[in-house]
This record gives sequence, C-alpha cells and structure tokens, in this order.
Amino acid sequence: MVRRSRTEEQVEAALRALEDASATDAEKSEMLMEIAMGLQQKPQTPEDLLGAIKLYEMAVDRCLDGQELLRARIQARMGTAYMMLPAEDASPLQQARDAFLEALLVLNKDGGPEEIAETEMNLGLAFQNLAGVNLAPIQDAISAYQRSLRTFDRERHPQEFAILQNNLATAFLSIPFTDEKAKMREALAVQSFEEGLKTVNLIDHPVEYAMLQNNLGNALQYVSSSHRVENGFRALEAYDEALKVRDVKTMPGEYANTISNKANCLANLPDDPENPEAGNPNNIEMAISLYKAARATFERLGEMHKVQAVSEAIAELSNFEQGADASSLDVTDANDSQREAV
Repeated sequence: MVRRSRTEEQVEAALRALEDASATDAEKSEMLMEIAMGLQQKPQTPEDLLGAIKLYEMAVDRCLDGQELLRARIQARMGTAYMMLPAEDASPLQQARDAFLEALLVLNKDGGPEEIAETEMNLGLAFQNLAGVNLAPIQDAISAYQRSLRTFDRERHPQEFAILQNNLATAFLSIPFTDEKAKMREALAVQSFEEGLKTVNLIDHPVEYAMLQNNLGNALQYVSSSHRVENGFRALEAYDEALKVRDVKTMPGEYANTISNKANCLANLPDDPENPEAGNPNNIEMAISLYKAARATFERLGEMHKVQAVSEAIAELSNFEQGADASSLDVTDANDSQREAV
C-alpha cells in the first residue's frame, strides 16, 4: 500500500469538508484560498506549494460570473505560490507573472490600493527574476516597483517601502554599466538603500534592516567613485550592522554571504587609510579568516558553487603579495530582493 503524503491528505480533507459544507460557490472559493494560503505559509516540500496551487486553481474555477474581484484576489495569491516554487527553468516565474498581470486587470478597477500595490510589488519581483535569465526587460520590474510606491510610502507602510527601495536598488545595479547613465544608476541604487534604511530599524524590522545594510555594503564596494577607500570603510560599517542580525545559528546562509562580502571588502582596503602605501597584510589575514568561516557554512548548506568561489578567493589571497590591490571576489547573491509575504 502506497502511503499518501501529508499534502495529499490535507488537500483531500479540505475537499471533503467543502463538499459537506452548506456554502455558496463564492464562500467555497474563499475557503479553498484560505486552505491554500495555509499550505503555502510554511511549505516543507515543493509538493506543499503544488498542493496550494491546485487549491487556488480549484478556487478560481468555482468563481462565477460577477465574482471577478474574488477571482483576481485568488490569482494574485496563486502568483506568489508560483514564485516560491523551485524549478530548473523559468516556467513558474512566467506563470506567476501572468497570474499577477491578469489579477491587476481587475484589481486596478475594483481592488483596494494596498492589494494593488502588493500585487505590483510581486509582479516587479517576477519581472526582476525573469530579467536575470534574459526573459524580461529590467525596466518592467522598475516600473512595477515605482507604481507600488504610489501607495506603499514611508509614512504609512515603512516595511513595504523599505523592501521596495531595496528591490529598486538591486534592479538598478543589475543593468550593465555600458552607457553614460551607469554612474547615475549606481548613485540611485545607493540612495535607494539609504532611503529604505530611514524607515526600518534593527529592533522592529531586523530582517529588512540586515538585508538593506548588506546590499548597501555591496553597492558601496562596487560603485564607480573617486572615494573608493572611503566607500570601502562605509561598506564595512554596513556589513557589521547586518551581522547584528545575521548570525551563523539562525541565518547561516545570509551570515555566510555577508561575511564573504566583508572579506572581499577588507581585502581591498589598506590597513591604515592614512598610510595606504604600507599595504594591507592585516586586512588580508582577517579576510582569509572570514572566507574560511563562510566556506565551512556553505559546505554545511550544500552550496558548492559558493564553496568553490570562496576557495578560489582564499587561494588568491594566500599567495597575495603585500601592498598590491586585491581583485574583486564577489561570491554572494547581491540581488537580495524580497517580495511581500502571503
């Protein structure tokens, strides 16, 4: 006898309860959406997300003529499930994009401002991820984020505002620096990270705060500027702020990313900014130590491509001649973007 999975049992139990319920089709659609959101909230396996998508699809099918707003709200939720679904190709992202776009056709006419803004935020992230595999222009993501910011402003929605500023900045930085506007986009990215940090703090929004500090550090490291050393020390301060939240026990992947970024920054800074000609042997030693700690964490997490990148960085720095400039050794996912959670 084949044992059914937890997801199959939950879906079947939900369907039996619906069939026994004396409810209208609209009420049953809402019930299906609520059950799907519960499955999606803390998925243990991809099967949980597939089960949620199945329930969303059934909820959409139960919507009758005249229930377009309910159907749009369900589609918007279904899009978030598709975005969470791991896959070897971009098809779930494309399905997410299509679900958000279809939902917005109705939400823009009949929906509330917050639900429109949330869907635009998620649409922006879908576009941004698709742009990363050359399946969408990054400007589509930027436009969606900017539309979302019409509602999610700093005063009424500080957390969403901070996430949008982060995502806008990473979108700006993802555009190749091949034209005369590249420096302007870099400056806009740094400004967006800093604007986001004005609305969140370490106590009330630790995850967003750490994300923004980490990404601000990355931007400062690589921005084209005549103040390279000054920006580097500002980046170190940002990474240290992120590490107040990102520790090896509770956020091991994020912790390893941030200490790798910090190591790269240290390797490119003089020990004494007042005497750069003296080189940076102390900073290189600290960088190697941080890289080794990051490598151990990446190994434990099974992120072998990062293990390889960090190992190469360690080898390069170990053979490094005192007083030269280290090369950039970015091993992290600088596009640390977020969507609004379900």
